Parts: sequence; structure tokens; C-alpha cells
Amino acid sequence: MTKIHDTPPNTMGVRRFGRVNWLGTWTLIVREVRRFMNVWSQTVMAPLINAGLFLMIFTIAIGPQRGDVMGVPFMHFLAPGILTMTVIQNAFANTSSSLASAKVQGNIVDTLMPPLSAIELVIGYLAGAVVRGGMVAVVIATGVVVFLDVGIVHPVWVVTFTVLGSVFMGGLGLIAGTFANKFDQLSAITNFLVTPLAFLSGTFYSIDALPAPLQAASHWNPFFYIIDGVRFGMLGVSDSSPFTGLAVVGVASAAVVAICWNWFRIGYRLKA
Repeated sequence: MTKIHDTPPNTMGVRRFGRVNWLGTWTLIVREVRRFMNVWSQTVMAPLINAGLFLMIFTIAIGPQRGDVMGVPFMHFLAPGILTMTVIQNAFANTSSSLASAKVQGNIVDTLMPPLSAIELVIGYLAGAVVRGGMVAVVIATGVVVFLDVGIVHPVWVVTFTVLGSVFMGGLGLIAGTFANKFDQLSAITNFLVTPLAFLSGTFYSIDALPAPLQAASHWNPFFYIIDGVRFGMLGVSDSSPFTGLAVVGVASAAVVAICWNWFRIGYRLKA
């Protein structure tokens, strides 16, 4: 009698331990990292230059005239916001552009054919987003510490919110890349959803300065908690409790990852 295996036999040299294709997942992660590093001047250097320009323009334009915000100099208050905004935008761009490009160019089959489960595909893509976001965060944070003399009060909180923010935005990027069948659709999602939410989430101001209705709306925006959490980690001040932010961003990230897993599992819009 022929024995039926729950897991396909290892006939192609695929390393599976506990039903996880570690080799395949690692290969996907390496591919995603190499993909953005091959054009590092666009994917890493350009965001760093943009962040530096933001800081320089604000310093020249309103830095000397603006008083302290939440008890810290305005430029110190601004630095974590710009850092986080740059990180989350890069994490979103990494996954969304990778998936959308594969669909538009017709090579999405190279991702779908290997023996990778839905969760392994999600992990591979999100790891690439976290690496890219982390690289940008390290370089900008180094510049902020050196040139603005901003210390990092709680480094664990900075790392936690940077990683969670990259996972959340990487997941949103997968959703956007899955939904979009054209680059203009992806651009519309970026321009009309991601960028406004990033700018209107306390990047350049404390939400205490907002009218009550807008303050209430900000507390429903996960972007706000990501930026506020990194600001707490760097400066020790924030608009909300970091534990509240951790819970909100954690739940939001879990929900986004669950959607990505389900869409990959059923192949939703992946062969357009």
C-alpha cells in the first residue's frame, strides 16, 4: 500500500523543518534585499537626502523663531517625526513596488511557483521592508545624533516602533501591490492615502495643537502611534502612552499581516 505524505517529499533539495521552508524563505528575503540594494541611490540615498532637506529647510525657515514643543527644542521634536515618516514610506514602497512590478512585468510566477506557503511569502516580503526601513533609520538617526546633538533616551522603544512600523507599512504595501494592476493605481494609493496619513499624524507638530475633533481622529491613525512611539524613544516625550501605541500598532500590524496571508493563500489578484 502506498503511503501518503502530508508534506511533499524533499525531492528538490528543499530544506523543510517543522513544515517551514527555511531555505526558500531566506532566499526570498535575500532577493528582496538585493533588489533594493541594486538601486541603492534611489531606494536608500534619495530618502536620506529628502530627510536632510526637510530638516535643513525647517531649521532655516522657522527653527530659530519656533519655541519649544513638549519641553524640547523644535528641531529636536521634529527629527524623530521625519525619521519615522521616511522609514515607513520606504517600507511601504519596498513591498508595494516589488509586488506591483512583478505583476506588471509578468514575472510574478517566479514568486508563486516555488514551494513557499502563503505565510512564508509574507515573511519574505516583510523582512525586506524591515531591512530597508532599518537601514534608513540607522543612517538618519546617526545624522540626528551627530549634527543635532539629539540623544536616544529609550533605544528599545525606538527599535520596537521602527520594526513594528516597518511591518505595518510593509503589509500595507503588499495590500496595495496586490490590489494595483497598474503603476498609476499604486501611485494613487501612495499619493492619496499613505502620504496624507503620514503628514497628518504628528510628524511636524504635537496633536495637542489640533482642535478636539482632529485630536480624536488622530487617535484612530496608526501612523500617529508609530511616530509618537519613536519620538518617545528618542526624546522621552510623547502625546500618548507608548504602551497604548504598542497595543494599537501591534493589533494593526497583525490585522494587516492576516489580510496579506489570506490574499496570498487564495491568490487574490496575483495573476492579473
